[in-house]
Amino acid sequence: MDSSIFGYELCLDLFDCDLATMKSKAKLIQYLMELCVQIDMKRYGSPMIKWFGSGDIQGYSMMQLIETSSIVGHFSEKKLTAYLNIFSCKEYDVDKAAQFTKQFFKAGSVKSTYLVR
Repeated sequence: MDSSIFGYELCLDLFDCDLATMKSKAKLIQYLMELCVQIDMKRYGSPMIKWFGSGDIQGYSMMQLIETSSIVGHFSEKKLTAYLNIFSCKEYDVDKAAQFTKQFFKAGSVKSTYLVR
């Protein structure tokens, strides 16, 4: 890794997601666990998943610390959207992460932004 690079962040905006998956705390835990396997990240502790919000932004938010940073997600049940950030100081397969995430949430479309920080 280039010494001027601190980490890699994939931002995913998912649209037309499966509501049942988004509303299931068990499914969100499953997603975090399986994603970490898919992109070879070691989880640090248990995931934190809380439901809150109002209006169009009601839904779960989640966070899983990983040894090299974190995976964070926010969900809008009314809009059927999900917003995920995968940040790590360790490189990972961005395409695999995006494809797995799209399939897991059965998203109709995904907007992806990749940052090298």
